[in-house]
Amino acid sequence: MKNSKLILVLGLFLVVSVAFGQDYAFKVLANKGMNEVKSGESWQAIKTGASLQSSDEVRLSENAYLGLIHKSGKPLEVKQAGPYKVADLAAQVQGGGTSVLNKYTDFILSSNSAEAKKNRLSATGAVHRGLEDIKVYLPENQYSGVFSQKAIINWSAEKGGAPYIVLFKNMFDDELAKVETPENSVEINLSDEKFANESAILIEVRSKADPKIKSEQHLIKKLSAAEQERVTKALAEIKSDVNEETALNKFIMAGFYEENKLYIDAITAYEEAIKMAPEVSTYQEAYEEFLLRNKLKTEE
Repeated sequence: MKNSKLILVLGLFLVVSVAFGQDYAFKVLANKGMNEVKSGESWQAIKTGASLQSSDEVRLSENAYLGLIHKSGKPLEVKQAGPYKVADLAAQVQGGGTSVLNKYTDFILSSNSAEAKKNRLSATGAVHRGLEDIKVYLPENQYSGVFSQKAIINWSAEKGGAPYIVLFKNMFDDELAKVETPENSVEINLSDEKFANESAILIEVRSKADPKIKSEQHLIKKLSAAEQERVTKALAEIKSDVNEETALNKFIMAGFYEENKLYIDAITAYEEAIKMAPEVSTYQEAYEEFLLRNKLKTEE
């Protein structure tokens, strides 16, 4: 008799659990504008990280934006003002998705949570390179591997100013290329003939007006064949869900690269997300938080 009651209770628990799981539809990864969600009778402001139930309704203001991740792992951008039933938005998600993608979106949400920021601010013993006239936002050498062919290099200057000279050298200190730019950023293509035969590249930024004002040398290195294969295999598990060129997908890719310790690739993905949706502060704030928590940048 006791066993029968126990089985009945467990059965009811499973039914309720499944019903609850099915009701959950989306998580909010990015949010811009006076957007609201209606659960029950009242409307409330939508917050990044919130869950939307399939029975909810959402209302987007003019020039608003929502970056959503479906429970199956499929991303969805919503940009048009107006009311939406969450169930109707879920119906737009074709072909399901993969739970593997949720691993990276959960990583993004946890990394940018209020608790994560609080822990970062209270952390001690941060490693700093020391004072630099020009600070390049690149990781320490052990995390300097690059998976993609494109890399975006950024920096800030305590002294001097634009224009800047960016020097690229091989490990024997031979100059591979020199770029002059008025910006605090430069993009390089590692498949370019100047770099194609190099497994590692040294980068240094100088002030054109005063070459003594410069950054430390930083390393960018191509992944080994084994590492390239490992990342390619991991990427294949989510690629079909993030193959569209959207800011939300670039944001998710940044989480994928960070989780795999590919910080230079993550920087490029963040830069591309911000370029595609410059008005969405979520991406800019997440990028800043990424630089700070990985000690690529210090608090100003």
